[in-house]
Amino acid sequence: MPLVPKLPRSAWIVLGGDAVASLGLGLTSPFFIVYLHRVRGIDLTLAALALATIGIASIVGNLAGGSLADRFGPRRALIGGLACTAGGLVWLAFVTDAPAAFGAAACIGLGNSTAWPAFDSMLAHTVAVDQRSSAFGLRHATLNLGLGLGALVASAIVAAGSVRSFQVLYLAAAAAVAGFCALLGGLTGIGERAASDERVEGSYRIVLGDRVFLGVWVLAALFIAFGFSQYDAALPPYATSTGGVSAHALALVFAANALAVAVLQLVVLRVVAARRRTSALAAAGAAFAAAWCIAIVAARIGGGGEAVIVFAVSMVVLAVGETLVSPSLGPIVNDLAPDHLRGRYNGTFILGYTAGFIAGPALAGAGLRLGDGTAYFVFLAGGCAVASLLSLRLRRRLPPEVDNVRAGAIDVAPVAEAV
Repeated sequence: MPLVPKLPRSAWIVLGGDAVASLGLGLTSPFFIVYLHRVRGIDLTLAALALATIGIASIVGNLAGGSLADRFGPRRALIGGLACTAGGLVWLAFVTDAPAAFGAAACIGLGNSTAWPAFDSMLAHTVAVDQRSSAFGLRHATLNLGLGLGALVASAIVAAGSVRSFQVLYLAAAAAVAGFCALLGGLTGIGERAASDERVEGSYRIVLGDRVFLGVWVLAALFIAFGFSQYDAALPPYATSTGGVSAHALALVFAANALAVAVLQLVVLRVVAARRRTSALAAAGAAFAAAWCIAIVAARIGGGGEAVIVFAVSMVVLAVGETLVSPSLGPIVNDLAPDHLRGRYNGTFILGYTAGFIAGPALAGAGLRLGDGTAYFVFLAGGCAVASLLSLRLRRRLPPEVDNVRAGAIDVAPVAEAV
């Protein structure tokens, strides 16, 4: 298997457009509360609630995005979600009070969450079944690369207290997202609703009746709540307080994670290509648990360069887990989903991510108050171990051709000519 997977041209276009949009979002994501509070003078509590509005709107958007993708096709639903996000970013550039900030945040949250399940459905449409793991893994790598590069560009542009510099960031982000819309507008013939779907009934009731899928949903929520979300919610306060690491050094720790994801994703794709997806998920849970254990060791060092190095190692190990999850969970969902319900399956699945991102910070807020926070990281490691065990349990219920499509159980014709 080549290091860079061979995918259809349409898949590369979709992945490339997503990378550009991610770079645009990376320009603004670190500065939301800073911009509203310090630049626009909005009360800190209200600014934080505005940020929470993005998550609340996402609950609606996840389900709406899935339904729209099934009803109108994932390409049109994705364009609609991206347009909503771009509009919210433009609105946010010119807010001057809290009500406007809440409106812009809701627009961004609704757009992002509508676009996510539509994007996953679109990506699944552009590749053959046995290419889905590679496509979804690459998406995770390009997403991280875009967000990371966007944050670096933003750090060179933004100036504290300068309204104009922040407006430039938000308008540039909106332009990047709108550029992806334009690209999708010219990509006809891919991601359309099939004519046969007109005769097929579908609803979320059918999705919720799929017990195997619900097991995957629970697994996704666990991985997010005990793994991904703690990267932002628990690690920064733990590393800077108990670990004695400076904010500047913490940025280096985060950079180690982003770089590791970008570098390791292609390697991991090659390693797991002919292996069971449930095995990859079990290994991911083990990697997340190991990362939190290493973070505990780093915190015991008591600050300094050695502690920074060990925290960075923990984030590299976390990155290994990320690169194992991305080519596994999403493709399992899209292999389980019938074509006429693919959008609803993805919408419900992404809602599991949203639930995890809501639960994770809530858990961190309470858990980090226990002593110096170390007990909470032990708890996180235990939760990741549970996710690992549930991954192996899922193997008994998952169809073999979904667990490992390269075993040859599915005969799939190429979607488009590969490049």
